[in-house]
Amino acid sequence: MLRRLLQQASTPRRLFSPQSSPPLFKKCSHFSSSFSSKSQNPNSHFVEHLEDQPNQPTSTISIDRSALYNPPEHSHEPSSESELVKHLKGIIKFRGGPISVAEYMEEVLTNPKAGFYINRDVFGAEGDFVTSPEVSQMFGEMIGVWAMCLWEQMGQPNRVNLVELGPGRGTLMVDLLRSASKFKNFTESLHIHMIECSPALQKLQHHNLKCADEDSPRENVEKRTISALAGTPVSWHTALEQVPSGLPTIIIAHEFYDALPVHQFQRASRGWCEKMVDVDEDSSFCFVLSLHPTPATVYLMKRCKWAGLDEIKKLNHIEVCPKAMDLTRTIAEKISSDGGGALIIDYGLNGVVSDSLQAIRKHKFVDILDKPGSADLSAYVDFDAIRHSAKEASEDVAVHGPMTQSMFLGSLGINFRVEALLQNCTDEQAESLRTGYWRLVGEGEAPFWEGPDEKVPIGMGTRYLAMAIVNKKQGVPVPFNEEKR
Repeated sequence: MLRRLLQQASTPRRLFSPQSSPPLFKKCSHFSSSFSSKSQNPNSHFVEHLEDQPNQPTSTISIDRSALYNPPEHSHEPSSESELVKHLKGIIKFRGGPISVAEYMEEVLTNPKAGFYINRDVFGAEGDFVTSPEVSQMFGEMIGVWAMCLWEQMGQPNRVNLVELGPGRGTLMVDLLRSASKFKNFTESLHIHMIECSPALQKLQHHNLKCADEDSPRENVEKRTISALAGTPVSWHTALEQVPSGLPTIIIAHEFYDALPVHQFQRASRGWCEKMVDVDEDSSFCFVLSLHPTPATVYLMKRCKWAGLDEIKKLNHIEVCPKAMDLTRTIAEKISSDGGGALIIDYGLNGVVSDSLQAIRKHKFVDILDKPGSADLSAYVDFDAIRHSAKEASEDVAVHGPMTQSMFLGSLGINFRVEALLQNCTDEQAESLRTGYWRLVGEGEAPFWEGPDEKVPIGMGTRYLAMAIVNKKQGVPVPFNEEKR
C-alpha cells in the first residue's frame, strides 16, 4: 500500500515507563457495602435489624440514600463519542480492566457495525491508502503468471480452487482473470473463492468481477455465481476454513497479513509485559502494561524460542501475531492435504518485529488511539514466524523466500510487460505506466519525476517481501530458488 511509502513516523502514545507501570485493574471506589445485623452507624450502610419477638414486626430496614448515584438528566444533544468508542469503553468497563492491543485492533478494523473495513471502500486515491493492484494493472498480471506457472507444475489439474484472502475491491483478481482469459485450459479449471468479511466489499467485488447468478438446471442445486471476465465460478466466504477441501488449491494473500491483530510486549523491570489499552481518568484511551502473564505470552515464548536469545536480548519491544501463526498453520495443512501452494506478499521483516503498529488516515499517519474506526491499523509482517509456523504444521510443505517484491516481479517479467505496453499508448498512459512501474519495483523517489514534489512516486520494491508455501510434490515455484534453511 502507498500508506507504507510514507516515512514511518512515531505517533504520540500515552505509555507508562516500566518503572512506573500502573496496575491493570484499578481499585474501584464507586461502590462499598457492608451487611450486618448490628451496625454501629445504621445510617451509613444498608442495615437490617432482626427482632426476636415473634408477635412483633420481624424486621426494620433503614436505608441511607445520600451516597446513591444520581444520573444526570437525560439530554437529546448528540454525543461526541462514536458508537465504536462507546463499545470499546463498554468492553473495558465490563472486564474491569484493559484489553489487549490485538483486541483493540480487531474491534477497530472488523467490528460488524463500525469496523474500518466493514461498511465502506477504503482503497484507492479517494480512500485511506492505495494497494499495489490499484497502482498498476501489471501487478495482478504478474500474480496471474505465478499462479499459472504453479498450475503447470501441479500437472495442469482440470479443477483448482483459486483463493484470495482480503481481496479489497477485487482489482487483483480482475487483472489476473483478464490477462489469463486467453489461456482457456487454466481459467476453465478455476473456482475462485474470495475470503472477505465486509459485505460492502463483497458487493464491490461482485460488481468489478462482472458476476451474475447462473440458473441451475436441476432442483435442490445451488445457483452458481459466474464471472463474465473468464466464465469462472466465484464464491465468497468469511474464513479460509469454509473453502471446500479435496481440490488442489492456490492461495493469494496480498496485503492481508499486515491487518491481522498483533499483541505488543515491552521489556520491564519485572520481565516482558503485554501492552494493553485502558481508559484513564479523563475518559481517554491510554496504554498500560500488564502486571501478570497474559494468554498471548504463550506465543511470545514460542517466538523467542524461534529467534534465539542473542536476537531477543537486543530488543525492548516485541510484536507477535497469533492469528498469523494460526492462519499459516491452516494454509500449510490445506496445501499438505490437497496440494497446491500459497503466495504471501506484504511489507514486513524476515525476523522479529519490534514496534511497528501504525495508524493511517487519508494517507497520513495519526495516533493509534485517536478516533478508533476512522483510520487503518496495520503492523509489519513477521515472515520468519510464518516460515516456522508452516514447517511446524506439516512436513509435506516447503517454504521459499522471502525475496523483495522488486526481485519477484522482475523475475516474472514485469520489465518486458511494461516495455510492451509502452509501445502502444498515449503520452498520458505512458506517464501512468512509468509511475506505476516505479512504485511497484523501485526504491525511494523516482528519478524521472518532473511533477510536483508532493506527488513524486515512491518505490515499494524493497519494502515489500514475497514468500511461497507449497506442497513439496510441486517442486520449487518460480521465481524462487531452493528452500532457505
